[in-house]
Amino acid sequence: MKKILLSIAVLTGITVTAQKTTVIDTTKVESLDEVLVNSIRVKADSPITHSNLDAKDLEKRNLGQDIATQLNFLPGVVTTSDAGAGIGYTGFRVRGTGNQGINVTINGIPYNDSESLTSFFVNLQDFTSSIESLQLQRGVGSSTNGSGAFGASLNILTDAISNEAYGETSHSFGSFGTRRHNVKFSTGLLNDHIEISGRLSQIKSDGYVDRATSDLRSYFLQAAYKDDNTLIKAINFAGAEVTYQSWFGLDPDTLEEDRRFNPAGQFTDENGNIRFHNNQVDDYKQDHYQLHWNQKYNSNWSSTASFNYTYGRGFFEEYKEDEDLDFYSITGPTINGEQITTSDIIRRRWLDNDFYVLNTSVNYKKDNVNIIAGALGSIYRGDHFGEVIWSRFAGDSEIGDNYYFGTGNKDEASIFAKLDYKFNDRFQFYVDLQGRFISYNTDGQSSDVVDFIVDENYNFFNPKLGVTYKLNDESQFYGSFARANREPNRGDFESGTPKPEELNDFELGWRYNTNKIALSVNGYYLDFEGQLVPTGALDNSGAPIRINSNSFRAGIEIDAAVKVNDVLTIQPNVAISTNKNKDFLFRLDGEVTNLGNTDIALSPNFVGSNMITYRPINNFSITFLSKIVGDQFLGNLESDITKLDGYFTNDLSIQYEITNVPYFKSILLNGLINNIFDAQYSSNGFSFTFDDDFSVPGEVTTIEGVGFYPQAGINFLLGATFKF
Repeated sequence: MKKILLSIAVLTGITVTAQKTTVIDTTKVESLDEVLVNSIRVKADSPITHSNLDAKDLEKRNLGQDIATQLNFLPGVVTTSDAGAGIGYTGFRVRGTGNQGINVTINGIPYNDSESLTSFFVNLQDFTSSIESLQLQRGVGSSTNGSGAFGASLNILTDAISNEAYGETSHSFGSFGTRRHNVKFSTGLLNDHIEISGRLSQIKSDGYVDRATSDLRSYFLQAAYKDDNTLIKAINFAGAEVTYQSWFGLDPDTLEEDRRFNPAGQFTDENGNIRFHNNQVDDYKQDHYQLHWNQKYNSNWSSTASFNYTYGRGFFEEYKEDEDLDFYSITGPTINGEQITTSDIIRRRWLDNDFYVLNTSVNYKKDNVNIIAGALGSIYRGDHFGEVIWSRFAGDSEIGDNYYFGTGNKDEASIFAKLDYKFNDRFQFYVDLQGRFISYNTDGQSSDVVDFIVDENYNFFNPKLGVTYKLNDESQFYGSFARANREPNRGDFESGTPKPEELNDFELGWRYNTNKIALSVNGYYLDFEGQLVPTGALDNSGAPIRINSNSFRAGIEIDAAVKVNDVLTIQPNVAISTNKNKDFLFRLDGEVTNLGNTDIALSPNFVGSNMITYRPINNFSITFLSKIVGDQFLGNLESDITKLDGYFTNDLSIQYEITNVPYFKSILLNGLINNIFDAQYSSNGFSFTFDDDFSVPGEVTTIEGVGFYPQAGINFLLGATFKF
């Protein structure tokens, strides 16, 4: 029964004290594999608000959807999908903060793009199939590697070493032409020391939105050596994605008439017919190379050293009508004595970048003291350029000409030291100090073909303090303070003169654990100076335009797991919050208007979910999953026109593992019916204002653009994994 309760708590992300749950596998927790992420993860009794998922938890709904979709039922999480069905471009927000404010690491290596600060999960194709475990820390969390965490940090640990050889192949099919195929293998430990493992995957989907296709291919390879005190891992994972663009959204009228319509690639031919460019795609490849060395010297001392190289390159292609040729440095031809100055063109905007990371840490543990100290250095070099690959009137252009070229260089060094000190059986203290030192400079032109020069340096100090008090075997209380600082991204500089963000995070919580119930209650207050909040508008790459705002977020999160009986469990969570800009200023016709405190864009005040799991027999389970997200605004003006309505969805997940079958260890069958009541909803959107009238408070009379991203109605995925 205690094992069941622990697995429930891990699945829902509840932090459970270990005093009564004696079945925790401490060997696994302290394994050399886990040391890869020990420097940035926290333990169950830490004063940091967090959730955990392991490979078994992820396996239940792993049918090809992206990592962001897998996190949908963790507390305070809201997921989005451009294509509408969880494959392709996806993202998630935690406490109202989106991908640009969530730090992501893989085996302790920063994954966020250095310039945009965004994590593009579309470039981690079928990566859920190679995850051993993950931890989502809400708020600032503990010191991590890479860009600062302003809503959450997600750290991922890839497959651990398998002692036994295995092979498996997974296949899934579903709505919108979705199919996923992969093959995994491990040699097991050869000569008790060496393991080689890997995965090869392909995912294809037509998408819920028209033409929002995805063609995703990836692999994961790992070679490892271990003995009692040493672990060396060489990891190479890479992928290629070709997705038809679906980030344009729909205006309200089109959403009402045809919610699956996709305006991407639309143009009018010479005969007046509306057509769509068949290659209006995002085409990107990303290769990751990681080398990790974990060394245990004695019962007290251990260390890690990691090196990473990431190579990314790709483009997105656009058909543009009646473009000014001068913008592209093309001199048009003269026809019948008249010079051509405009033309239909097809352009590609490229990224080509290299990212190097060196990461080290040392750990000392003795009795009631646990100290971890570490350092990171990273170098990013990125090229941004555009080319015209076709023009109706090509003039003097040549194949391969760049109409703009710019660079982005970013160097970072960071150091940290963390102390966990168990004062006595009641009190445990946590201290975490970090310094980040960043240099960012650009040269050349932006995609708007204007000079784009940035030369900035940032020095950040991020202290964190916390205490945990154990009242008894069932209850513990914790409190913490954490500060984070974060640099602006490239898009922020392109749209203005941004200041860095500063966040002071105050957390107070209670954890309660018995054999029947696990409960976590957490309150938080996030005080921002210069938070870069989304305005609601998008730039010419589809990324959110942000502005600095003094603001705050405050809320309470309640997370529970209740064991009703031996076959039935209920796992609800709810996050209630208020998210406000302080004295928000808006400029109209050259005059600045103070709107007072306004809701921060894309920040619902209510997010909840529930999972009811029924296990009538071993190896078989049915789970009914519910998700509710409250109303939110697409901008910061609290205009009813920009309101994104709340939604309530329900899914049904079925899992059955057949054992004792010929030729296989087992066959795992999965079924997932999403949105079973066919709710019509949008999970994301954008807006920007024009000619606003503030004569009526809170009302905006003219909106130049409002767009919504519709999500799929009822849809299904079915899969089978053959293990041998």
